[in-house]
Amino acid sequence: MRRYSLDELPQLWNVVKGEMSMVGPRPHPLDDVSAYTIEHLPRLDVVPGITGLWQVTARQDPSFQTGMKLDIEYIHRWSLRMDFSILLRTAGAVLRGSGE
Repeated sequence: MRRYSLDELPQLWNVVKGEMSMVGPRPHPLDDVSAYTIEHLPRLDVVPGITGLWQVTARQDPSFQTGMKLDIEYIHRWSLRMDFSILLRTAGAVLRGSGE
C-alpha cells in the first residue's frame, strides 16, 4: 500500500473540502512546528498539499532542514507550470512504485 502511495488516497477528500491542495508543502506534525524559525513562517501562509517539491526531488532525504528548504523554495517560485511538473513527476513515482 505504501509502495504505491495508496495510503494518500483519503487525502483527496481533504482536497475536495478545500482543506488541502494537490500540490504544496506537506503538513508538519506539531513537534516539527516547534522547530520553526522566523524564516519558516511563510510555510504557514499556504494551503498544504498532497505532494510537493520535496516529494519529487529529495524523498530519500527526510531531514527537516531539506524539506523546509524545498518548501520555502516552492513558495517563492510557485507557478502553475511548477505545479503541473510536480504532479507529473509524482504520477511517475506512483506508477513506478518508488514510494517507501
